[in-house]
Amino acid sequence: MTHLRLPALGAALALLVTACAPTMGPPPPPPGQPAPSPTVFRPEDFSWSAVPGRNRIDGRLIYRQGATRYTCSGAGVVLTPETPWTRRRMSILYSSPDAAALPADEVRARTPSAPNDDYSSFVRRSTCDAADRFSFSNLPDGAWFVITVARPQAGGGESIAIMRRVVTRGGRVTPIDL
Repeated sequence: MTHLRLPALGAALALLVTACAPTMGPPPPPPGQPAPSPTVFRPEDFSWSAVPGRNRIDGRLIYRQGATRYTCSGAGVVLTPETPWTRRRMSILYSSPDAAALPADEVRARTPSAPNDDYSSFVRRSTCDAADRFSFSNLPDGAWFVITVARPQAGGGESIAIMRRVVTRGGRVTPIDL
C-alpha cells in the first residue's frame, strides 16, 4: 500500500512546485553575455522574441468605466516582448509593469523617447476587429505586454490606453481580456 502512495505523493509535489513557480519572463542571457539592463536598450535582449513559436494570444476588449463601454474597433494593438528595459518602460508609462488603464493623453505625456535602435522591429502589431477582438500567432514562450487605445463606444469622451502583461508557453492559445 505504501508503494502505491509514493508515486501519487511525488506527482502532487511536482504539481505544487509547478504551480508556485515564478511567472515566466525572457530567458537568461547565454554564458559570457552581460545580463539585460533596465536602463540600457540592447537588441540582443529581445532576440528570444524573434524566434517563431507555437503559441497564440486571442484577445478581446471588454473595458468599461461605469456604464460607458469602450471599443478598440479598427485600432492598433501592439505586443511588446518583456525585457528588463521594456518592463521599466511600462512602469514609467503606466505606473505598473503588469496591468493598467489610464487616460491616453496621460500616458503620451510620460512617454520617454524611444531608442534609435531597432526596438520597433521586435514589436508585433494587430488590429481590433468590429467585435473588439485581436490575435497574435506564432509566438515563442515568454512574457509580453499587450497594449491598445480604446475610445468610448458612444463617441466623445477620453481615450484610454490599456496595457496588460501576458505569458505564452507550451504551444497553447492564451486568452486575454483587456
